Amino acid sequence: MRNLAPTDFARALRDGKDCILIDVRTPEEYRNAHLPGAINISYLSPILWEQLEQLDDKIRYFVYCRTERRSMRVCMLMQNGGFKQVYNLDGGLIAWEEVFGQLGS
Repeated sequence: MRNLAPTDFARALRDGKDCILIDVRTPEEYRNAHLPGAINISYLSPILWEQLEQLDDKIRYFVYCRTERRSMRVCMLMQNGGFKQVYNLDGGLIAWEEVFGQLGS
C-alpha cells in the first residue's frame, strides 16, 4: 500500500490502465459528490470484505474517503487480503479539494 498526495493520485489515475477507483464513504456521502469514475464500497457496510473479495487482486486500486481514516483501513485490509497494488489518497477528499477545488464545482 502506498499513500499518494492528491496530484500524484490524480496523475496515476489519469495514466493508469487496469485500475479501479473506490470511494469507501457511506452511500449518502457518495451520492452527494464523488470523484468521476469511482465505485462505492462503504467501509461501514457489514459485507465490506465480501465486496472486496469479488475484486480482481491483480489490478491497481485507488482508494479514498473524506479524511483518509476509512480509506487507510480499507487499504490495509486489502493488502492483508492479498491485493498487491493498493493506493490511498493521502489526506482524503479534504486534501483533494485543497488542490483541485470542491467536488461538483
